[in-house]
Amino acid sequence: ETIGGGMEAAVIGAGIGGLTAALALARAGLAVRVYEQAPALREVGAGIQLAPNATRILHRLGLAEALARIAVRPACTEVRRWDDGRIIWSQPLGDTVEARFGAPYYHLYRPDLLAVLADALPTGVVRLGRRLIALQERADGVTLGFADGESARADVVIGADGIHSTVREALFGPESPRFSGSAAYRGLVPEERLAHLGLPRQGYSWLGPDRHFVHYYVAAGRLLNFVAVCPAGDWRLESWSARGRVEDARAEFAGFHPMVGEIIGAVDETFRWALYDRTPLPAWSRGRASLLGGAPHAMLPFLAQGACQAIEDAAVLARLLAGAGHDAVDGRLARYEALRKPRATRIQQGSYENATTYHLHDGPAQQERDARYAALAREAPYAARGWLFDYDAEMEAIP
Repeated sequence: ETIGGGMEAAVIGAGIGGLTAALALARAGLAVRVYEQAPALREVGAGIQLAPNATRILHRLGLAEALARIAVRPACTEVRRWDDGRIIWSQPLGDTVEARFGAPYYHLYRPDLLAVLADALPTGVVRLGRRLIALQERADGVTLGFADGESARADVVIGADGIHSTVREALFGPESPRFSGSAAYRGLVPEERLAHLGLPRQGYSWLGPDRHFVHYYVAAGRLLNFVAVCPAGDWRLESWSARGRVEDARAEFAGFHPMVGEIIGAVDETFRWALYDRTPLPAWSRGRASLLGGAPHAMLPFLAQGACQAIEDAAVLARLLAGAGHDAVDGRLARYEALRKPRATRIQQGSYENATTYHLHDGPAQQERDARYAALAREAPYAARGWLFDYDAEMEAIP
């Protein structure tokens, strides 16, 4: 029912960050149990990008073969002008990124990734239908209370429960997320519907006034995933499952390159969600409890690093808690926070700034941005993103 041994760790939330943490903590010798409020393991049906800073960690957890079966390895990513499609900046991926950073860059379907992580855990580790309502620290550990009346104890508690984290509220009180002013339409198009476009397996970002459009293949190439970011108007609903109207999405991108309209028009349904992040938290940990992923550092998806940062968190936590005695937990969690906060905050802030940078109207500021991107591309293939990809979270985490 738990895996590992020694100290008992409770992970709250069975998303990508929570399941990665469970695997990593078990590998580090802790007895792990995951508590998830939903009645079934589920992840939103959308695309996700994993850069080498995350895939190297998942490979060390033994998931390389399973990931290769479900992933697309894009040859490159291109940033293009919204109207004429002129390439502003491109970055090689594929074999080049793997040779340079020692791990691949992957495009994945979120439910596929969640399934790979869940399949790597023994049956019974994840407890479904367990909604946390109380968390109390005692001398001998932390007691957890659930809405169904059940309780549990653990030596260490990790809140991997997302932007509306119950664990964060229990530790630090209520706090509201920050609205970006943007909403996103997302959709998945069966690959055969777009075969006539001859789209290569790569990433595309089309930058335009007040909006941008991203698309790439997922699910081993069977589906094209798109994310269409535009002004939210009065839309504030954060739900990933709220339906949008395909014709509204097309209207938002009228005037963009014809390929953009064609991709949007090929979808059967689209979902619309308002984009929120959080201002950086002053603290992530208190006593024997800490936070991971979107709970401490929810970020806008404009550096494609949200899941990657949760995976880095998991690796650092596991490295620091390996072999730690009961009395060392507080100190190790403080060290975890000190190591992770500066990097996660920098990426959070960079993602937030890109909400402006990506959406400039044509004019001097847009021309300066494009010139800056072009200069980075000339400087070196990874001048813009190398600092993200090169980072090895586990090597940073010396207890």
